Amino acid sequence: MSKGTDVLTLTHALTPRKAGLVHTVQSIRHLNRSAFVLRIDRNDVNTVAGQCVTLGVSGSGINREYSLYSGEQDDYFEFLIKQIEGGQVSTELQQCRPGDQVDFDGPYGQFVLRNTENTALKYLFIATGVGIAPYRSFIRTCPGLDYTVLHGIRYLDERYDMEEYESDRYISCVTRDAGGDFQGRVSAYLRANPVPADTICYLCGNNAMIAETYDILREQGLDGDHIFTEIFF
Repeated sequence: MSKGTDVLTLTHALTPRKAGLVHTVQSIRHLNRSAFVLRIDRNDVNTVAGQCVTLGVSGSGINREYSLYSGEQDDYFEFLIKQIEGGQVSTELQQCRPGDQVDFDGPYGQFVLRNTENTALKYLFIATGVGIAPYRSFIRTCPGLDYTVLHGIRYLDERYDMEEYESDRYISCVTRDAGGDFQGRVSAYLRANPVPADTICYLCGNNAMIAETYDILREQGLDGDHIFTEIFF
């Protein structure tokens, strides 16, 4: 994951990084064969919804960036993680048990909400896979948002915690299973359902989706100042 290419001035003051902390694992919640939610102690660390931290099993010497999945008011941190074949950090984190410790560095990042005091704004949160993580953080933090989540996935069991979103605000774009809200990629959905030009759009996921979706939104008349991106590698 990389820092977003945001251009607007932040409306939240970003919290200074707190390096070298150790946090205790509270639980591991498995969502399917490869995706899981890691919950750890918060330890009084302040964050802004949408920021990132680096995590790794304590003492391993290797860590990786993960976006916050929990809200600012939660008294714990959660992270939505996909175990990658051959990925040392995700595999080690998946094998954690309550009481284990993880190394924690952060928070940092600029992929955060803007202008939430303007209740007339409409937000479109576009994600692929576990790129939905910061949007859950946004929505838990600001429950009054006028939002729609557009989630590109391959299989139905990748609709992570979909019950937490209002049913008319979560749209799954599924490519390999039948039974989603839309059969096909998020790019196909957007071409068939143009986005109003005053919508604030957030894009989070793989680079190919972000590049294609950004171009579609610009072609539909959205200003670049209304589009914010975060790439997951």
